[in-house]
Amino acid sequence: MTAVIESLIEIDENQVAWIADTKIKVIEVALDKLAHGSSPEEIHFQYPHLSLAQIHAALSYYYSHREELDGQILQRLKEVNNLASQNLNSPLQKKLRELKDQK
Repeated sequence: MTAVIESLIEIDENQVAWIADTKIKVIEVALDKLAHGSSPEEIHFQYPHLSLAQIHAALSYYYSHREELDGQILQRLKEVNNLASQNLNSPLQKKLRELKDQK
């Protein structure tokens, strides 16, 4: 019997996990599962160019590296919140508030 291992996940030079031969990060598929409770079939509907095997591989990788990837998710959330708080008084935000107040 011949053992066959097919890798559907690649790790880039920045240690980011990607679904092989795509522009989709494993973390993106994991976030669909976490945020929306999406099944692999529902994720496939959102990413029709991915096979169910690729989606299952991404979820499997996520669950095998959950602590690390959850840390990355939390770090990105902090960065987004920090950027959002820095831009509360940007010229665009001020203009949008003025437009809202005029209505």
